[in-house]
Amino acid sequence: QVQLVESGGGLVQPGGSLRLSCAASRSISSNFVMGWYRQAPGKQRELVAIITGGGNINYAASVKGRFTISRDSAKNSVYLQMNSLKPEDTAVYYCNAYNPGSPPRNYWGQGTQVTVSS
Repeated sequence: QVQLVESGGGLVQPGGSLRLSCAASRSISSNFVMGWYRQAPGKQRELVAIITGGGNINYAASVKGRFTISRDSAKNSVYLQMNSLKPEDTAVYYCNAYNPGSPPRNYWGQGTQVTVSS
């Protein structure tokens, strides 16, 4: 079992920046895909960005060019740098660790609130 703990959320004005961090309770192997998802009120949870153990990265079209995901295996952590924030980025952001092995393993953090408002 792996516990994921997010931090770094908060209230920021449009155009501002935040950096989210996610720390795992134990070492995460490179077989895990780490990612950030978000869920706005009344909407389904959606992918924001994912990073594989080999460093391959995918972003949602809505955040490409503004958000940067990174991974530090030595610290068992994944980060999300969010720049040029917009009100529509307001959501609860969740950290995820997924291993598509047999059996697959999927872990979620408790979420951190990001609010973009003037």
